Amino acid sequence: MERSLFVGIDVAKDHLDVHAVPTDATFRVAHDAAGLATLCERLVAWAPTLIVLEATGGHEVPVVAALASAGLPVVVVNPRQVRDYARATGQLAKTDALDARILAKFAAAIRPEVRPLPDTQTRALDEAVTRRRQLVEMLGAEENRRRLVRDRSVQGQIEAHITWLKRAIKELDRELQATIRASPLWRDAEAVLRSTPGSGPS
Repeated sequence: MERSLFVGIDVAKDHLDVHAVPTDATFRVAHDAAGLATLCERLVAWAPTLIVLEATGGHEVPVVAALASAGLPVVVVNPRQVRDYARATGQLAKTDALDARILAKFAAAIRPEVRPLPDTQTRALDEAVTRRRQLVEMLGAEENRRRLVRDRSVQGQIEAHITWLKRAIKELDRELQATIRASPLWRDAEAVLRSTPGSGPS
């Protein structure tokens, strides 16, 4: 009989820490396009029952979008509820890796309900994630070109394009955030602590 696998992801600006229970498997990836691709590839292979992230003010949005686009069972929860769970279970240590472990244990103990996205929303999210990746790749290529070019006219054109790309990525991130916050993935405002903290699998 296969065991359920619960995954917590701690989202930092530059990296993502991943922890699974009950296996205690862990890994870290960069918080960039390549890292998100690796994250999704590895988690699809794991086939987890549930993935939990905290709402962290926006850094989590591209991560959640990528996971949902990959068809993974992801839920975004309120950080206060995770802190309450951590205090109730005496898990007060604070590092990114330990936070990922606490999120995984929270997922296993509390099991917030996964609500799949409608097909139309999944397609829209997939297209937005693909477009964001394309924009980020173009931005990286233009920044590399800027370092090599010496002609001031060409430099000006590249600078203008870089400014446009950064603005387009920021605008797309705002759209993604609004879409995800309005979707069944976002449980930040809900009371998901339906069971006694610390009960359930550890």
